[in-house]
Amino acid sequence: MIVGDKVDGPVPSPQQARAQASAITSGKTAPEAEASPTSQLRELFDGPRLSPGQRRVAQYLIEHITEAAFLSITELADRVGVSQPSVTRFAAAVGFSGYPALREKLQSIALSTLPGGAGEENRANELQAAVDAEIQNLENLRRDFADPDRVIRVGRELSRSTPLTVLGLRISVSLAEYFGYAARRIHPDVRLVTRGGSVAYDALLQSREAGGTWVLAFAMPRHAQETLTALRVAREAGLKVALITDLALGPLADEADVIFATGTGSRLVFDSYAAPGLMAAALLQAMTDADPERTQGRLEKYEQVADQQQFFMKD
Repeated sequence: MIVGDKVDGPVPSPQQARAQASAITSGKTAPEAEASPTSQLRELFDGPRLSPGQRRVAQYLIEHITEAAFLSITELADRVGVSQPSVTRFAAAVGFSGYPALREKLQSIALSTLPGGAGEENRANELQAAVDAEIQNLENLRRDFADPDRVIRVGRELSRSTPLTVLGLRISVSLAEYFGYAARRIHPDVRLVTRGGSVAYDALLQSREAGGTWVLAFAMPRHAQETLTALRVAREAGLKVALITDLALGPLADEADVIFATGTGSRLVFDSYAAPGLMAAALLQAMTDADPERTQGRLEKYEQVADQQQFFMKD
């Protein structure tokens, strides 16, 4: 529990009360729930060292699981742009006797996650379809949260990193700024990096020199080359990287120590980020839980300043 029970004393602010009520409980709370398709596929594909062509096959399967699981080897090879033997070698590389055995596994994953009946989406207009896609992203994230231990562990590490660097470039700036704004309420030294190039390099190197151990990075599509370069600089400097992104595999994932792969809404001209935003909020909660005394003290001081300076309107 974040804030201890008190007989006397000031009434907690709404933010303090929410922190107290929403502490994350370790352990699988819903053992019957399956992990999301992305997590299941990443578990299949993440062990062996895949060639660039095999990685393309893996990424295609992750992004198109409900369709790709029912393709023939010829169709899959054509979709990805590789040869049929490449698909066969990929199946062997990830531990299957051949493509038929791999496809059987893919089909079980696809069938276990199909929502409702066929044709539901056809009855929705484009705006409703965009909402439906985000609901599916959140359902996948909910399955991943059935075992919150990884979130708890990473939140603890981020809480201990002083300073803590938060990185988000281009379209990912908004997610990084949200996380940084909230994290500063509960962490003494949060450094936000929203510009690439030498500015990012300087910030990352200074963070490490100041004693920082972790970077939390956001990488949403379209994925910026400067984000990849910044992650490499962070790793070379000795910082560990926790990455919130939509891709479970690929160059960005290769540079991260921990990956939280969450789907983005891509039905409209610009993407939406319901699941990545909730993932960020979950890590903030885990940081809040990691050091209850510091959290309580910082929130109390902030509320005092907010009242004195009248930061907020009275509801």
